[in-house]
Amino acid sequence: MSPKFKTVVFDVDSTLAAIEGIDWLAALRGPDVAKHSEELTARAMAGELPIEAVYTTRLERIRPTAQELLMLAHAYQEAAEPGAKELIAELQQARVQVHLLSGGLRPSIIPLALQLGVPVDHVHAVSLAQDDAGTFSQLDGDQPLATQRGKPLTVQRLQLRGPVAMVGDGSTDAAVRGVVDNFFAYTGVARRENVVRVADAEAKSFEELRGLLFA
Repeated sequence: MSPKFKTVVFDVDSTLAAIEGIDWLAALRGPDVAKHSEELTARAMAGELPIEAVYTTRLERIRPTAQELLMLAHAYQEAAEPGAKELIAELQQARVQVHLLSGGLRPSIIPLALQLGVPVDHVHAVSLAQDDAGTFSQLDGDQPLATQRGKPLTVQRLQLRGPVAMVGDGSTDAAVRGVVDNFFAYTGVARRENVVRVADAEAKSFEELRGLLFA
């Protein structure tokens, strides 16, 4: 088996891990906040709303603490998709560069990346800043990945070795289509018809994904 790509970029939420991090945090604030966050996330991932229209709205309502971001990190590790670590190891052994590209929260994603064997400098996610109350409800300066066009802009900026494949489940992942060689919809956690429709192929598991990434 030989790799078809020099670089593979993975989304995190509902791809490498079977949770949506922001919705997991929202659930700590009770059912009303959780429901509101889940609705906004679903609409953004389906492409009905740009992600920037909901990002800070969700954060300001949740106002996560440093301890809660650590709890989310543990939840990500517990929710890692079956076969993800093995496939990433196989790609790296074949000298394929692996990057994580997420609109999720960087401090919570780093421990999952390390668990999966992905170096910290290959993790691209959203950094937060503390507000006056000491919670993390604000973006730390300019955070492109908190916007709808953030993923294609980040891929272009990274100048990754080609050919490049992107793997993800949402509309922000599908937005990368024009700047990578192939976009694969991962549907093992959530299947979004508008995302599958524009993908080069669909994978329901990491075993199926392996067949798309190796010849």
